[in-house]
Amino acid sequence: MFSLKPKQGGSAIPPAPPNQGQGNWIIVALVVCLVLIAGVGYSAYSTRATLEERITVLESQLQAQLNDEIKSVRNEAAEMASDLDVVTDRLGVTDKELTSARQFAERLRVEQEAAKQALETELATKAASTEVAANVAAVRAEATAKAVEIQQDAASKIGTVSGEVKTVAANLDATRADLAESRREITDVRTTLSQQIARNASELAELRLKGDRDFFEFDIRKGKKDVMQRVADVQLEVRKTDQKKQKYDVVIGVDDAKLEKKDRTANEPVQFLVGRDKLRYEIVVNFVDKDRIRGYLSAPKDKVLAAERPVFRD
Repeated sequence: MFSLKPKQGGSAIPPAPPNQGQGNWIIVALVVCLVLIAGVGYSAYSTRATLEERITVLESQLQAQLNDEIKSVRNEAAEMASDLDVVTDRLGVTDKELTSARQFAERLRVEQEAAKQALETELATKAASTEVAANVAAVRAEATAKAVEIQQDAASKIGTVSGEVKTVAANLDATRADLAESRREITDVRTTLSQQIARNASELAELRLKGDRDFFEFDIRKGKKDVMQRVADVQLEVRKTDQKKQKYDVVIGVDDAKLEKKDRTANEPVQFLVGRDKLRYEIVVNFVDKDRIRGYLSAPKDKVLAAERPVFRD
């Protein structure tokens, strides 16, 4: 082996460190790994933050949607409760009508029994008299004919009442079936009439052409108190007018009674029931002047079809 000896007057050259290039590559590799690990960590953190933000947004949207659905369900429940109240009231009216029909049928049966007993008493009285046998036979024949006539009349009336009872029962079943319908829209007669008011002479002429109702125009001035003015088959009295606000007070005389309507507005339909058949009449005041109102009275033409409820007469 050779050995290097320092020359005289100079320094010795130090030997190069072994594997210096390999150590540099290891440091570079460690740095790259640290950078990759840092990148992966940052990417995971960024992804988690994005997911948390999206989850927060989705929770907010879901909560808002849930609140809207809860509000909608509450509104639907309130509407169904209102419909249930209206149909319940209607059921009550139908039950009263059915009870009235049954009471009328029972009264007819009692009257028939009373008439039969009266005829038997009359027949017995005449038979016990001193009349000849021929007259007794004639009386018997007459009594028999009257009994048959009364029986037929009673049977006819009972048949009519039975038909009406069946009709009322059918209506009651239909009403109960309507109760099972969800959110059924119920249209009142008041709404139907209110959609057909006339605000001037031309619109009134158009309503007359339809031919469903009769119209009677009026021009009434305020006079002394309790002085009524006749319009068709009712009477009207102006109590107060406000030309600026187009408001008025009026008294309606119908069926031996007086109905006072206060603080009514021009072109506002004022409705009331008339007679035993409960016919719906309507007055509309188109113009309110000082101590004066002008408008028309509307009444149904067909009294039978326009009746609010069936009325059973003796």
